[in-house]
Amino acid sequence: MIAMLERIDAEPSVTAQAEIAVSCRGLSKEFVTGDTKTVALRDVDLVVYSGQLTFVAGPSGCGKTTLISIVAGLLEPTRGSVAVLGTEFSKLSGRQLVDFRAGNIGFVFQQYNLLPALTAAENAAVPLIITGWRRSAAVAKARQMLARVGLEERADSYPAQLSGGQQQRVAIARALVNEPKLLVCDEPTAALDAKSGQTVLELIKGIAVQPGRAVIVVTHDSRIFGLQDRMVEMSDGRIERIDDDNDEVSHRVSKRSHSRLNLAQATR
Repeated sequence: MIAMLERIDAEPSVTAQAEIAVSCRGLSKEFVTGDTKTVALRDVDLVVYSGQLTFVAGPSGCGKTTLISIVAGLLEPTRGSVAVLGTEFSKLSGRQLVDFRAGNIGFVFQQYNLLPALTAAENAAVPLIITGWRRSAAVAKARQMLARVGLEERADSYPAQLSGGQQQRVAIARALVNEPKLLVCDEPTAALDAKSGQTVLELIKGIAVQPGRAVIVVTHDSRIFGLQDRMVEMSDGRIERIDDDNDEVSHRVSKRSHSRLNLAQATR
């Protein structure tokens, strides 16, 4: 199948008729330390659609995390613009951006970032408490979300009492508890074994992906390739390819990842 390359200025397609959740135009990001300038993103154009699971793949250091951090409102671009759910970040004040992010964007971190002194239910309730929910109501809703990710019986457990896969499921529940319209996940399976990683991604695809919600997952974990609806391939701060053909793209990216691993092992 011929790969479909979709950019903002491309001709309309069946996919393009879906609701646009994220629109990035000409995104560039530079980090300056002393006399050293590092270019993390180079003129990136990207559209992400609601109701789809979009993978962003590529080698370490290619700009994946920088891109989703800008999309999630955690970083400002050096140049270019980003609009999420029709709202351009550049037009928001700092306080407005914080409020928008709290109400519309969920973020799943690679290292879980759970608070050790709080139970699973209390950790999952944090986004609601921050936005003004009463603690009892927030924890009650968090328990409902934990049940959806299969952790109803571990709601009162502390992070140290949970496995890595269970902690990541708590993190997913926390990201979804305020029912965001955009979920962003940064390497959610990188620290997990194959079975736990597959379970986490199946949860994300089965629970998070809905007609009114877009899900972006940054990954170079070839074990989960094939679960995505769309694959965005990055290299050296640029988008190299956007593809909807799961079988073809998963084979290509997985083969490339294994080639890099073999090269790294050969040069040790």
